[in-house]
Amino acid sequence: MRSIAVIGAGYWGPNLVRNFRANPEWDLVAVCDLDEARARKVVGDRSTVDIETDVRRLLARTDVDAVAIATPARTHAPLALAAFEAGKHVLVEKPLADNAETAALMVSAAEAAGRVLMIDHTYCYTPAVGYIREVVESGQLGDILYVDSTRINLGLVQPDVDVFWDLAPHDLSILDFILPGGLEPRSVSASGADPLGAGKACVGYLTMPLSSGGIAHVNVNWLSPTKIRQMVIGGSRRTLVWDDLNPQQRISIHDRGVDLATQAKDATRRAAVTVSYRMGDIVVPALPEKEALGSMASEFAAAIEEGRAPRTDGRAGLRVLSVLEAVTTSLATGGPVTCPEPGMSPEPRTSPEPAMSPEPVEGHEKELVA
Repeated sequence: MRSIAVIGAGYWGPNLVRNFRANPEWDLVAVCDLDEARARKVVGDRSTVDIETDVRRLLARTDVDAVAIATPARTHAPLALAAFEAGKHVLVEKPLADNAETAALMVSAAEAAGRVLMIDHTYCYTPAVGYIREVVESGQLGDILYVDSTRINLGLVQPDVDVFWDLAPHDLSILDFILPGGLEPRSVSASGADPLGAGKACVGYLTMPLSSGGIAHVNVNWLSPTKIRQMVIGGSRRTLVWDDLNPQQRISIHDRGVDLATQAKDATRRAAVTVSYRMGDIVVPALPEKEALGSMASEFAAAIEEGRAPRTDGRAGLRVLSVLEAVTTSLATGGPVTCPEPGMSPEPRTSPEPAMSPEPVEGHEKELVA
């Protein structure tokens, strides 16, 4: 059993505290927050978990093997770098950092220190997304022709980020997890609208070509009165539909699609194409109901024990962050943006200043996925 401390007792920190506390592979020894009363409320009465209000003191403790950081994105890099210097393993809430440059510094620092850096892409630890990854890897769907993801609801307009940075990380992290080779689009094109005059995109559409020759489309929206969490993955053999809000049928696999038969065999002549429709069975797999954060905590422990990268490592977080930055550039320029390599510059222009204030994360959408 390894020991862990949670930094940040605001919005998401209590969920991490609860899951690490309940996990038999972890011993939660401390919760750190500038607001001592808030930390004590999270820990509860008659608890053996220590309360810390100073991150430096926390990282100096020899009984802490790892830390889970649930603070604002701008503090992730300074806190993680200090933790690596102190010899700790690190789990970070999404996004990995507030920009790809400092995120790349975190990845490099973890590798140099020989410590695990893990990003809490929560959806990747749900039974549904794990099943989707297995189906894609097995080739049941065939070549991926398209992915259409919708994440809309009547949500809180965030004070510091637009709808892409608030909602799209969920979809991007899922795509990075299920697609062969991860999320490495050649280009990104985004369009957004601000009908409320909030000063940021409240409705957005993101399009990326896939290495398979297909295309991915993500729709995010704060203004919809109807909440939809759905992803359709169309393959050359079958199509998978994931409806996260339907516990009776979260996933269905459809043996239905379009077949093209080229009649003209002479390439010098114009090919005549006949369209036929394949109408087969629909398979609905039985999936267990299990809280994703519990699986995430176990994966963090296993990665440390086995000396390997976790399923959602720092590089996965960096890939998602690089796409989000490309989205921002595309919105500013009004056109597609060529994606660079995911920010792995070994010498970023600046290093983040140490930030030892574990402020809480408030307001950003976080869902306790089963």
